[in-house]
Formats: sequence, C-alpha cells, structure tokens
Amino acid sequence: METTLNAVVTQKVELARGLAILRVAPDGWPMPSFRPGQFAVLGLPASAARHALADPDEEATRDGLLLRRSYSIASSSMQNEYFEFYVSMVRSGALSPRLCALSIGERLWLGPKTSGLFTLDGVAAEANLVLIATGTGLAPYMSMLRSQLAHARTRRIAVLHGARHSFDLGYRAELVSMLGLCERLAYVPVVSRPDEEPVPWCGEVGYVQDLWRRRLLASRWGVAPTPADTHFFLCGNPTMVDDMLGILTGEGFREHSKREPGQIHVERYW
Repeated sequence: METTLNAVVTQKVELARGLAILRVAPDGWPMPSFRPGQFAVLGLPASAARHALADPDEEATRDGLLLRRSYSIASSSMQNEYFEFYVSMVRSGALSPRLCALSIGERLWLGPKTSGLFTLDGVAAEANLVLIATGTGLAPYMSMLRSQLAHARTRRIAVLHGARHSFDLGYRAELVSMLGLCERLAYVPVVSRPDEEPVPWCGEVGYVQDLWRRRLLASRWGVAPTPADTHFFLCGNPTMVDDMLGILTGEGFREHSKREPGQIHVERYW
C-alpha cells in the first residue's frame, strides 16, 4: 500500500530550535538512486505528533490523511544506505512540525522515486560553479559537493550561504573541513542579524546578494565570473532568488531552460 510508513529515521541532529538534519532509510526495500540536486518526497499521517514549538492545526482531525512534501536530498549519491534531509520547521506548516518531532527509530513515508532538474547535468565539467543559498536551500549543494568534490580539481566552486544567525548555518563545520580538502573551493557564510548573536560574529554581515554586490567573490578568485566560464545555482528564499536573477541577468547571465540553455539554474520550492 502506497501510504504504508515504509522508512525509518536512523539519525537526527538538532542544530537549533526547529532546525534539524534527518537521515532516513527505506525499511525492507532498495533505496532509489538519484542525481545530486534532486529531491524525494516525505510523508507522515495527519495524526502524527507535532513539535512542541509548533502552532496547533486542524489536520490531525482528518483520519487517514497522509501529509507529503518534497525535500531536497543532502546526502551523497555515491552511497545507498540512507537519504539525508535538512529540515526547517514552519510553525504553522503541516508536515515540517511533524518531521521535526520525529525521534530516531520512528517511521515515516518515503516516496519510491526521486525527481528534479536542479542538477549539474548539462554543465560543462570545466565550468566554475557559484552555489548560492539561504537557509535549508543549502541541501542540494551538500549533495553535489559530497558526491563530486573530487571533480573540483579543474573548476572553481563557491558556496555563498545566508542565514539569520550563525547557529542557523547548517553544515558549516563540514564545509569548513572541505576547504582543507579542495583549494579551489570557497565557502562564505553570511548572517543578517549579527546583533542577536550570543557571541560576537566576525564574519560577513547582510545578505548573500550583498556579497555579490560587494564583488567579494571576484576578490576571492582574483577574477570576476563571466557567462563564458561560470554557472550559478540559486536555492532558497524567493526574495534572494529574484534579486540575484535580476542582478545576474543585468550582467549578461541568462536563466537556464530546456529550450534556452543558460548559466543561472533556479530551484523554486518555497
């Protein structure tokens, strides 16, 4: 039966209140293959418990309802033991408060197929990559990096990640570690509310759009990215995506589509 809870939480890391990394493994069936950047569908019954910090809702009264949402896969495509998901709780949401309430060993529904076109397919192996994200929009980039970091020997890769606070910068420690493995990788985290930091923040302040406007990447690379040598990936807050689209198209980059290949790849999941 499609709605059978067919997977189990094998690991959970709570990064902050309502922000978690979940590892989910199929129970008794082979894990689907996927390409870095794709997503899977998770589901829970409406009767499942919600996180203590979440708003109440009326979905729990709908017996038999399976709540489903798509989540980008953060794990490497090179292993077939589990999927990893980076989940931020929307307090008034339907599924995310239930996912964030799960504990290790609890069951949920995992879709049998993966989907999505937000991948490196069609991007030349020598093209530089600028991966721009806010919040949990970082997830597909983690899959790309974990799966294909070795290929960065011939291309520059930059990860620009924005969040409200430093403790919302998931995967920060892993990304810093990656810097030691690949000299052509740049990682620039930025926080928008430095005054709320428990310890003074010494990094970049503002939004990821500001990093681009300040030409920070051109300074780091020693050369400005151009449409001839660089592809951009945008994932996260729609304001960021729209702002960066406007900035980049104004500089000669073009949004990618099947009919008109371009250098700007966008994941709109908000």
